[in-house]
Amino acid sequence: MRAVCGQAAGAAIVLVLAGLPQVAQAQTPRFDAISPVTGAPDNPGSGLEAGPNGLPQLRKRLSDDPASDQRPGAARGLGGEAGGGTRSPSNASQTSLVTGLPRLDDRLTISGQRTSGTSTAVFNRGLSPTLRFRAAPARRNGSSVKRTTQESVQATTQSPQLTPVVQEAVVGVPLPYTASGSRLPLLATNPALGLLTPGFILGTDLSRPIPTDPAYAPLGIKVGTFTVLPTFAQTIGYDSNPDQTTKQLAKGSVALRTEATVDFRSDWSSSSLDGSLRGAYFETPQNEMASRPAADGVVNLRIDANRDLQINAQGRFLVDTQRTTTPNLQAASAVSRPLVALYGATLGATQNFNRLSVTLSGLVDRSEFEDVRLTNGGTIRQSDRNLNQYTLRLRTAYEISPDLKPFVDVIGDTRVYDQRFDSSGVQRDSTGVGVLVGAQLGLARRVTGELSAGVQHRSYMDATLRDIDVPLVNATLVWAASPLTTVRFNAATGVTETTIPGSSGVLTEVATLEVQHDLLRNLSFVLGGSILHNEYRNSPIRDNGFSLTARMDYRLNRWLTLRGTYIYQQVDSTSSFASFRDNTFLLGMRVNP
Repeated sequence: MRAVCGQAAGAAIVLVLAGLPQVAQAQTPRFDAISPVTGAPDNPGSGLEAGPNGLPQLRKRLSDDPASDQRPGAARGLGGEAGGGTRSPSNASQTSLVTGLPRLDDRLTISGQRTSGTSTAVFNRGLSPTLRFRAAPARRNGSSVKRTTQESVQATTQSPQLTPVVQEAVVGVPLPYTASGSRLPLLATNPALGLLTPGFILGTDLSRPIPTDPAYAPLGIKVGTFTVLPTFAQTIGYDSNPDQTTKQLAKGSVALRTEATVDFRSDWSSSSLDGSLRGAYFETPQNEMASRPAADGVVNLRIDANRDLQINAQGRFLVDTQRTTTPNLQAASAVSRPLVALYGATLGATQNFNRLSVTLSGLVDRSEFEDVRLTNGGTIRQSDRNLNQYTLRLRTAYEISPDLKPFVDVIGDTRVYDQRFDSSGVQRDSTGVGVLVGAQLGLARRVTGELSAGVQHRSYMDATLRDIDVPLVNATLVWAASPLTTVRFNAATGVTETTIPGSSGVLTEVATLEVQHDLLRNLSFVLGGSILHNEYRNSPIRDNGFSLTARMDYRLNRWLTLRGTYIYQQVDSTSSFASFRDNTFLLGMRVNP
């Protein structure tokens, strides 16, 4: 009996001890049990529950941890944990070391009561799969990673010292366009164009190569802050009519052509200075009277005064020879072809007003003609043909887009001869006004250049010379038909001077077309042609000519090129002895040191 009583007394004591915390809890004042404010721990509000710190928090969803639903004896409750407010078997090690009973927890349940196990209000810092999906949507496959990988793996850097300097082509009639808005003015403003042959025009066009493949482009020579590109060419061949005279007087000869070119450009961070100088001598040992020199050059200077103001300057020159049978000379018995020298300069400024730009340029050009020596010892004076030309040009352009920039050109000029009257007693001083409307093009970098059209009026000092009104068409276009094929087209019109009595001037129209195809990186073929039409106003004389060219360039390396050229020229004129046909074959080497 005593043992039974002892066991009963021990059980009673245990029961009393187990109930003591609840009694103490009931007698302890509750500061969070009563609150008239919505959202307080005893009234958390819709979608909320009391958190471990006594503040409202989002009501717990079903457990996001699949493993928690597979624990032995776990019942899915509001929080996805073991129900009944008791600890799960995995937390059995957290029992009291004193009594061996489960350790009490001081966290609250949804009802605000404390439990003897883990709280049913799960810590809500981790995002559920639904919220995690909304916060971080699925990444699109590949784009960013692929781009970054290509940039980091495939992009290569090259030292500027090892980068080839590709020579910019200086081609066309006139020579390449510059910021000053003028090239060598052989067509629109030069009084000597009517004396030049299609051979000269063709030679000017096609002697300048289109930029080659970078692997075979000349590197150039660094001289201070300049890159210099010298070139030397020597060719040998045959010319069927080097005099470019009638068939009855034609005398063929072996032909030797020696040519040297120096192109240069500055490597300045702002402003620039560039130019191209060329000299050549065409020798015909079996017909010395037909041997002749040729030279031309242009130097451009651009000064960036500030962001919106540029000052441009240009110097230019041309040396060529006249055909002795041209209608303006008619000296078939001349000892040699007389020289003609043209040189001039341009000074201008361009002011930008956002997309609007205004360019004002002044041009001065000088033309000089050599006297003609005849086989009988006589001389034909040509000093009465020497003149100066003063031109003022105003261009207003508006950039609609980087690919289209329309403009309007207004050009006024005056031509003043050294001698008041020529050999015929005519005063040929004149003034001209022209208006051109056009656009600079850059269509996706495939078609670039300039195209314009307009009219020109020219009046003469002498009353016997009629005024001239003619249309003007000018074009300089480059079409990159493919990475291997380039097409160039140049066209121009202008009123040039003449010595024909009664004729006011010559309407000269010139057009050239050139196609280059690179069969290999170091092998290119060029096919080209030009047409020339001279109409002597108030005179029945007409000149119609054309020329064709075929050229092959085989680059052995960066500095050595094998070149073969064939040129055919033909001019049909209503003037006596002014027509001719000529075939030229040349084969040689071109060196770019």
